[in-house]
Amino acid sequence: MFKKTLMIAAIGGVFAAGAAEARDQIRIVGSSTVFPFSTAVAEQFGKTSSFKTPVVESTGSGGGLKLFCAGIGDSHPDITNASRRIKSSEVKKCAGNGITNITEVKVGYDGIAIANSKKAGKFELTLNDIFLALAKDIPAGEGKLKANDNKTWADVRKGLPNVKIEVLGPPPTSGTRDAFAELALEGGCKTIPWIKAMKKKDKKAYKSLCHTVREDGAYIEAGENDNLIVQKLEANPNALGIFGYSFLDQNADKVQGSSIGGKDVTFENIASGDYPVSRALYFYVKTAHVGKVPGIAEFVAEFTSNKAWGDEGYLADKGLIPMPKTERAKFANDAKEFADLNM
Repeated sequence: MFKKTLMIAAIGGVFAAGAAEARDQIRIVGSSTVFPFSTAVAEQFGKTSSFKTPVVESTGSGGGLKLFCAGIGDSHPDITNASRRIKSSEVKKCAGNGITNITEVKVGYDGIAIANSKKAGKFELTLNDIFLALAKDIPAGEGKLKANDNKTWADVRKGLPNVKIEVLGPPPTSGTRDAFAELALEGGCKTIPWIKAMKKKDKKAYKSLCHTVREDGAYIEAGENDNLIVQKLEANPNALGIFGYSFLDQNADKVQGSSIGGKDVTFENIASGDYPVSRALYFYVKTAHVGKVPGIAEFVAEFTSNKAWGDEGYLADKGLIPMPKTERAKFANDAKEFADLNM
């Protein structure tokens, strides 16, 4: 647990070059899912303030946190976006590099879509279908496992299309991949009673089984560029792709989301929690950079304003699912005070 702080001095003279030579533009890295929201705020901030428009890079959640935790100073990013919560191991890595004060801001919610081209029929999947299609190992009877030998969706369950399993998805550095493994793969894994019982007996073996994606070509790592996945789905109507709801919403003329457990991936179903593959989105601020790189406090204030992340805010138009008012108020206050991360 860290103590609360409004601002701290730069450590070890990392900004010793002086204000005139210090970086004068906010640098943001991280999640491809949060990228369009962060970019929208950066563009609005650049238009309406006296500060330069922040530079936003899509590096994936894991990649962004690695860059963020590497150190303090001009050569390191100020903010990182994440489509999952920071891990305790990442907090330790940050601390090892002198970053002991981090502010966590939950942005809102998002659903993970499993989509395909509108040129093909819509898939109606269950969490169990997703596990049996994409897990590295699957049940071969009670208490037994085998390498996943399902080649087509019809092999997974009678009634699904008799087409080859081809799923384009994010790499291991992606928060979307982490969330997909936890919510979709594990969600389907634990529908099998004897596997669910493994969690109490051998948590490590359970997680390995339920989170490991097959590596025989059925799951294709498509990088951190979600727009590229959409383009590939257009070119291959038999394939499915995994990405955040905002990209589905922005490309609704080209792709359609599969229903999961009878629930469509819609704004309303994610907001209500009815859609089973939903998660929270975050960004993290390096408090040591506040007051050193111009505009960080003002950018954070813009992001956490009702005109941005509110029910009728411009981020909702981009596909963000807003938090309830009480939750927004809590995180807006934490952001305003640069309250320290509490794990």
